[in-house]
Amino acid sequence: MPDPFLDVLRAAKQGRLKVFLGMAAGVGKTVAMLREARRLRAEGVDVVCAFVETHGREETARELGDLAVVPRRTITYRDVPLEEMDLDAVLARKPDVAVVDELAHTNVPGSRHARRYQDVEALLDAGVSVLSALNVQHLESLHDLVLRATGVDVRERVPDRVLHRADEIVIIDLAPDELQERLRAGKVYPATRVERALQGFFHADNLTVLRQLALREVANAD
Repeated sequence: MPDPFLDVLRAAKQGRLKVFLGMAAGVGKTVAMLREARRLRAEGVDVVCAFVETHGREETARELGDLAVVPRRTITYRDVPLEEMDLDAVLARKPDVAVVDELAHTNVPGSRHARRYQDVEALLDAGVSVLSALNVQHLESLHDLVLRATGVDVRERVPDRVLHRADEIVIIDLAPDELQERLRAGKVYPATRVERALQGFFHADNLTVLRQLALREVANAD
């Protein structure tokens, strides 16, 4: 079966970007991204995990498996040691593809860049292709719409130019009631956070709006 991303990857002289986009945490973006990483490795592509966040989810940890992992960098901030992606180590390793989770993440002060999407841009500019994951509410252009529809002021935002740079966007779609069931089953958050999440951001009405936005973004990208 033809694989456009793999074909582009093999022909590329600069880094290529593939983004796994979803409506909210828990839909399976990281799992899908890791499965893609394993598939590419099986095709002979040099793949490393530059930063993958399992959030303690067993399914995600299983998919990480024996993929090569670049050790994280520890930065002490306000006397607390915190782990971040070691951008310099990834650049020195220079794999064909780096897996970089949570594109909208804010880096710890003391990192080379303030935001993870800037790290990804540096990798792409250096010729390293990237698999990454993003929830649709983090897109800069959707901030006001998400705020009006859900009442949630999303602080971590990614400029639309980053998504526009993607060679491929994969929608990880899940019906709102299925995501809520995953929440209740403890597959997304610890039990102590479930009811508050269901009554707040993960309310069915909010998820319906976010799902429509995610589907629209992918449709517009085609």
